[in-house]
Amino acid sequence: MSAESKKAHNFIQSLIEDAIAKGEHTGTVVTRFPPEPNGYLHVGHAKSICLNFGIAETFGGECNLRFDDTNPEKESQEYIDAIKQDVEWLGYKWADEVLYASDYFDQLYLFAEELIQKGKAYVCALNAEQMAEYRGSLKEPGKNSPYRDRPVEESLQLFRDMRDGKFQNGELVLRAKIDMASPNINMRDPILYRIRYADHHQTGSKWCIYPMYDFTHPISDALEGITHSLCTLEFEDHRPLYDWVLDNITIPCHPRQIEFARLNLNYTITSKRKLKRLVDENVVDGWNDPRMPTISGMRRRGYTPESIRSFCDMIGVNKAGGTVDVGMLEYAIREDLNDRAPRAMCVMRPLKVTLTNYPADQVETLTLPVHPQKPEMGEREVTWSQTLYIDREDFEMEPPRKWKRLAPDQAVRLRGGYVMTCKEVVRDDSGEIVELKCEYDPNTLGVNPEGYKPNGVIHWVSASDSVESDINLYDRLFNHENPDSDKEGDFLDHLNPDSLVVLKGARVEKSLAEPRTDLPYQFEREGYFFCDQELTAKAGKPVFNRTVTLRDSWGKGGK
Repeated sequence: MSAESKKAHNFIQSLIEDAIAKGEHTGTVVTRFPPEPNGYLHVGHAKSICLNFGIAETFGGECNLRFDDTNPEKESQEYIDAIKQDVEWLGYKWADEVLYASDYFDQLYLFAEELIQKGKAYVCALNAEQMAEYRGSLKEPGKNSPYRDRPVEESLQLFRDMRDGKFQNGELVLRAKIDMASPNINMRDPILYRIRYADHHQTGSKWCIYPMYDFTHPISDALEGITHSLCTLEFEDHRPLYDWVLDNITIPCHPRQIEFARLNLNYTITSKRKLKRLVDENVVDGWNDPRMPTISGMRRRGYTPESIRSFCDMIGVNKAGGTVDVGMLEYAIREDLNDRAPRAMCVMRPLKVTLTNYPADQVETLTLPVHPQKPEMGEREVTWSQTLYIDREDFEMEPPRKWKRLAPDQAVRLRGGYVMTCKEVVRDDSGEIVELKCEYDPNTLGVNPEGYKPNGVIHWVSASDSVESDINLYDRLFNHENPDSDKEGDFLDHLNPDSLVVLKGARVEKSLAEPRTDLPYQFEREGYFFCDQELTAKAGKPVFNRTVTLRDSWGKGGK
């Protein structure tokens, strides 16, 4: 068992260990991750991925990737490809080939016929409204469909006619015959098959009837020899139906379904339907917009697989619901990047500085560490020249108390360079500050000045060889802690107007002319930033997305 597996110990692992100790489970542990290919995976799916693949790894077993593709009207190859990429990017490898529920359509059909022949299923002609009426409520039992007692032969023939395309969408369904008075509404003769005239991305036009999830899922698990079917808590009430299906067909394997609490993050929407609405209504720039909680969006923003796995480990796996503070996710990426991210300087809002006592035709090369605590990561070079840029926000004409940056007649150290003192402020015709004229102290490279104390340390770049860049300052997409609350109106009412601020004309040090694309940089004093390859290619200059600030800027909640 790996160190990571030991660290991630949870109640499901304990259940399996107990079953093995008692001899109730022998053989290989086999799990599965069964996404619907009707959208992109989000951070909630990451928890399930880490759990299913992690449990298999812990017990030396295997995990299948199986697409639950029973609704062709909402599915596409684009989603399949994206899901496969996300799982691999997170660092997991599924057993053998990718599997599809549609691989089992022939067998599922035969199992449905078996249920009909056993008197356990029937073809029903109630429409959707009638079926809802007959279903009853949480307080009232349902009542039997008038078609419930069709002769077996009649239901069997009608089911075959459904398969052969002799009825229209919604005209007939196949239902299980269980108990319309059951306190569990899922057991009140649920639908097993419905008619859908839609081409399927895997099976084409072969089928015009498609099985429902609650019928497909247990059989697919059993056919694959899954030993532990790990589901989120909303499927707890479906477990009796899961077991009923397997108990009433001829199949040797009966997996054990175990439920765990799904991931709910504050300031975050994880409903695929609502995420799709954000995309369709152009609120965001596609499924991989860096503000989206999708795995592809987080990847584009600069989140690392290690940080997401660490986050999933931190929040644990349990039966209790609840909401996790998104600050924990941000903490996980800060912890990872603080240790690994190379350092660089970026001046986001450039303000020109002229060193009046530095020769105009002179430059010198200064050496800075790539990482101050990691000498093995090497060094980088920056150029010191007469004309520099500092950030406009690092200068104040009338500084507040305890100001630790530049002001008139005050001195600061430039990171890795000399100490300079502001002597003159130059304004344009509108009164805007456009240049600072400063004097540098040539005796302060790497040593403290004599007779005075600098008022802090600020970052900078050389005007002569820094590189122009665009910066996307991403923040949380919603400014409400619970944007999905039914009491708070439409979730789009809670969009954060500052979720994206674009800064044009920023300047980065020359080492970022061709930035690395495998890991974000720490822009000193600013945060962590990741090169957006797609936007960089379009812009013809480096474009960086802010992954996360250096510290939580949302106050108490994230600390």
